[in-house]
Order: sequence, then structure tokens, then C-alpha cells
Amino acid sequence: MLSVAEMFISINGEGAHAGELAFFIRFKGCNLCCTYCDTCWANLPDTPAVPYSAEELTQKVQASGIRNVTLTGGEPLLQEKLPLLTDRLMAVGCRVEIETNGSLSLSALAQRSARPVFTMDYKLPDSGMESFMCTDNFRLLGSHDTVKFVAGSLSDLEKAAQIIRQYHLTEKCHVYLSPVFGRIDPADMVEFMKERQLNDVRLQLQLHKFIWDPQKRAV
Repeated sequence: MLSVAEMFISINGEGAHAGELAFFIRFKGCNLCCTYCDTCWANLPDTPAVPYSAEELTQKVQASGIRNVTLTGGEPLLQEKLPLLTDRLMAVGCRVEIETNGSLSLSALAQRSARPVFTMDYKLPDSGMESFMCTDNFRLLGSHDTVKFVAGSLSDLEKAAQIIRQYHLTEKCHVYLSPVFGRIDPADMVEFMKERQLNDVRLQLQLHKFIWDPQKRAV
């Protein structure tokens, strides 16, 4: 069974399909604790969650009429039955995106014949979680995948630029810079991109935090 904290339909707030409708499945639990986490409530031991089978979740998605499915958390890769769920969803014609924190190996899912799309974080120093990053994942990424750097300071941006170049990420996948909401001015990030000539890197704001209250759930 998969432990689901919430399900809802909204637009993707970030990633290559930002602005498109998606059916969100948020799983309970995470192995990291970032300083700026905006879904800490989903990671707490006493967070209410409902167990669903892969078949039950697939049926709910099909009934919604929404083709894009975003699996998020928490950390989705902690769910033992996640590969079964992605197989089921893709078998019925869904485009499946997994939002993952970058600390766990993607290999089991990346090498499947029915392969989901990954939006993977690289946790920068201000997150307090950089030491947990699994950089071996970079070799598994393809042109439909995304690496996202959430920056809270100039030093975070410097580290992001270093990682992008060290691993030639813009040659492999989409690359996004995103601000920690309220902690760094997006205009300063644009200036940084100009100064460092970060070609093929995109600045992205979390759309849902501008459309709705930044603390609102299920959006």
C-alpha cells in the first residue's frame, strides 16, 4: 500500500510542465528536513494518511480525466510500491512526473521500460541537506527530466552554478533556478544568471504561491 497525505487537482507550480493541469498525489514522509520546507506537515509521524493500492490510485486518476500526474511528498521514492504505481498509471496513458529530493537513487525507476519523468532537486547549502545528495543520479537523467536548484542566498547560487557546470547538466536535462520564497529577490537571481552567462538555465517562480496564499494546501 502507498501512504497518501492528500490528493488534489491543480496546475503544476514548477518544472517543465508548469502551468499545466495535474492530478497531485502527495505521499507522507521524508528522509530530509530542509530549512525552507513548505510541506513539513506531510513529513510528521502523526500526519494523517490514507493507505491506497496502486490500482485504487490509478482508478481515481482515471476518474478525474486529468492526464498529467505529479507524485510528490514528502519523498515519493520512500514508497515501496511506487514502481507499481508508475507502471499502472503509464499503462492507462498518464504522463507521470516524480518530484524527488535528490537524496535517493533513481536507478530502479529510471531503467524501467515504462519510465516516469523526474523533477529532481539538488539541495544547496542553505537547505542544510546538501551532504545527502546522490550525485550519481545525474548520469540517469534525460532530456525530459529536470534538475531544480532552490536558492536562498548568493552563496547558494554560486554552488548551483558550480554543480551545473561540473556535471554538464544543461546538456542532459532541463535546469531551473528557483528562489526560497521571501528569502532572496528573484531580480538578484536574474542578475546572477547574466553575470555567470548561465545559458539554457531558467529562472522559475513557484506559481501556486503567487496565485494563492503561500501557506494554502491542496493547490
